[in-house]
Amino acid sequence: MGKNKNLFKAILPWFVVLVLLASIIPALNRVGGSDSLSYSEFVSVVESKDKKITKMTLTPGTYIVNVEGTYTSKSNGKTKENKFKTIIPKTEQEIDSLNQKIKDKYSSAKIDYENKEESSMVWNFILGVVPYVILIGAMYFIFRNFSGAAGGNAKAFEFGNSRAKLEKNEKTRFTDVAGADEEKEELTELVDFLKNPKKFVDMGAKIPRGVLLVGPPGTGKTLLARAVAGEANVPFYFISGSEFVEMFVGVGAGRVRDMFKNAKQNAPCIIFIDEIDAVGRQRGSGIGGGHDEREQTLNQLLVEMDGFEGSEGVIILAATNRADVLDPALLRPGRFDRQIMVSNPDKRARAAILKVHARNKKFAPDVNFENIAMRTPGFSGAELANVLNEAALLAVRQGHSVITLDDVDESIDRVIGGPAKHSRKYTEKERKLVAYHESGHAIIGLTLEDANQVQKVTIVPRGEAGGYNLMTPREETYFQTKTQLLATIAGFMGGRVAEEIFFGDISSGAHNDIEQATRIARMMVTELGMSELGPIKYDSGQDAVFLGRDYSRLSNTHSSQIAFEIDQQVRKIIEDAHKQATDIINAQKDKLELIANALLENETLNAEQITALYETGKMPETFDGDNTEEVEEPVKETPVSTDDDLLDEMK
Repeated sequence: MGKNKNLFKAILPWFVVLVLLASIIPALNRVGGSDSLSYSEFVSVVESKDKKITKMTLTPGTYIVNVEGTYTSKSNGKTKENKFKTIIPKTEQEIDSLNQKIKDKYSSAKIDYENKEESSMVWNFILGVVPYVILIGAMYFIFRNFSGAAGGNAKAFEFGNSRAKLEKNEKTRFTDVAGADEEKEELTELVDFLKNPKKFVDMGAKIPRGVLLVGPPGTGKTLLARAVAGEANVPFYFISGSEFVEMFVGVGAGRVRDMFKNAKQNAPCIIFIDEIDAVGRQRGSGIGGGHDEREQTLNQLLVEMDGFEGSEGVIILAATNRADVLDPALLRPGRFDRQIMVSNPDKRARAAILKVHARNKKFAPDVNFENIAMRTPGFSGAELANVLNEAALLAVRQGHSVITLDDVDESIDRVIGGPAKHSRKYTEKERKLVAYHESGHAIIGLTLEDANQVQKVTIVPRGEAGGYNLMTPREETYFQTKTQLLATIAGFMGGRVAEEIFFGDISSGAHNDIEQATRIARMMVTELGMSELGPIKYDSGQDAVFLGRDYSRLSNTHSSQIAFEIDQQVRKIIEDAHKQATDIINAQKDKLELIANALLENETLNAEQITALYETGKMPETFDGDNTEEVEEPVKETPVSTDDDLLDEMK
C-alpha cells in the first residue's frame, strides 16, 4: 500500500504537466477573437449589403491562401466590427475573382499581400516538434520516478562494485607525522619502491606486498598510510573493512575483486584497508559456526593478495587494533609480510606531536610543550590534538588573544575527566572530606620514592568524580618493578586512609581507587608472578572469550583451591599497601592538613604549589600575568632532548 501511494505521488505531477501540455498546444494555433469562416460564408460576406469588409490581408501559401481581416455588420441600427479568417484555393482565377468583387463593391477597402511562407515554416516546425520533445522528456521522467517508487534499483548491477574511494594528489607528508621515527623509517622503503621499483628488482629484492599497522586507536595509523601515498605521489585507495560485508552472500567477494582490478589499472598505487579486523577475523571460530559472507570476503581477499606480484606496484596497507583476532592465513608471509607496531608516543614524541598540531595556533610565551608532554603520559596523537583544540576553544570562549597555559591546563583536565561542574554544590563536610581525601593521595606521592607524582589536585567536581587528582610516573619506563607497583597501590589507598584517620569514617569516594588497586594486585598475582604463588600465569585479562571458542579453556585455567589462594594473595597485597599508607599519613599528619587547608582555600593546586607546601609550609609566589602585554606567535620551543626517553607506563 505504501509503495502504491509513493508511486501515485511520483506520477501525479507529470500527469498534470501532460494535461497542461495537451491544452496549450491547440491554443498556440488559435488567433484570439477571430471567427473562422468557410469559403462560401466568406463569399456571402463579400456580396452582402449589410456587411462591409474594412481590411483584409492575403498570405499566399503553397496550395492555399490565408485570408484575415475585419468586417462591419449592422444589427438593430448598431454597427459591429468583427474579425475573421478563412482560406481560399491558391489559383489565379479565385484570387482575381476575389479582388474584382472587392474592388467593385469596396473601392476604399484596404487589401494587403504578405509573404510569410518562410517564417510560417519555422513556426510550424517549432509547433510540430517541440511538443513531442516535451512529451518524450516527460515520459522519461515518469518512468524514472516509477522505477524508484516501485522499489527498483537503478544501480543494481553496480552493487558488487568496489566502495574504495580513490584520492589523488594526497597532501599529507612525513613531516606531518611526528613522534613515529621508526615507523616512518620502515615505510620509507615503500615510498622508494613506488618511486623507483627498478633498483629493487635489479637487486632481486621483493617489496612487502602488505604492511599491517597495529596499535591503539588514535596513534596515527591512517595518517601514516596517507603520508606514504603523499610522499610517493601515487593514487590512494581508502576503504573500511566493514564496507566489504553485506547481508547478501558474495557481494563482499565481488567488491574485493573489483577493488584489486581498479588498483592494477592505476598502478603504482596504495590500497589502505582501515579496521581490517571487521573482515579478517579468524574463520570457523566460535559457537554456532562462522559468518558465510565475511568468510567468503576474506577468502577472496586472501586469493587476491597472493595472486599478484609485487612488481605490479600495488601495495596493501591495513590498520587494526586487534591483530590477535586476525586469521593466521592473512598474516603469513606473502600477504601481510610486515607488521609495524604504532604505539602511544613517549614524552619526546608527545612534545613533537604537540608542535605539529600547534602550527596554526597562537600561544602565550610561557607555554612549554615539553612540560605539557610530561603531564600527558599515555595520551595518543589524536588525544593530544584534541587537547590543543580544546585549549583553542577555551581561549576563544574566555576572550583571550592567545592560548594561555591555563587554557591548556584546563583542556587536559577536560579530556581526562570532562568539564568542571562548578554548579554542583557540596556541603561543607563533603567539601572537607574531598580535600583530605585528595591530599592523602598527594602525601603518598610526595613521600614514597617509587609512587606516582602528583601533578595537580582539585576539589572541583569533574564528570562522576567529586575531586580530581592527576598523578604521573616520575619517569616513563619500559617496565615496572614490583616495588613500583606496590607503591602505586599504596598511592591509591592514600585517599581512603586519610578519611579513616581524620574523619573516623569512610565514604564511597574511594570507589575508583579500590577498583584500580585491585586490578593491579590481581594482575601481579595471576599474570606477573609477583606473589607467593610463584611465577605462574593463572589467568589473563587480555584473552577474552572469542565467540565461545576459548570458553572451556578459560573456565578450567586453575582449580578452586588455586582460586582461593589467588584471592588470599590479592587481599594480602592490598592490606599491606593499606598499612603502608596508614603509617605514612600518620607520620605526615601536619603536612597533609596544610595541603588540605590550602586546597579548601584555593580549590586547585598544581605540582609546584603542592611541593612548596610540603617542603616549606608556604604557598609559592605567583607571577602576575597581567604585567606581560606582548606575546610571541607562535611560541618558540627549546629543542627536543635527544637523550633516550622511556616508553609509556605499563598498563
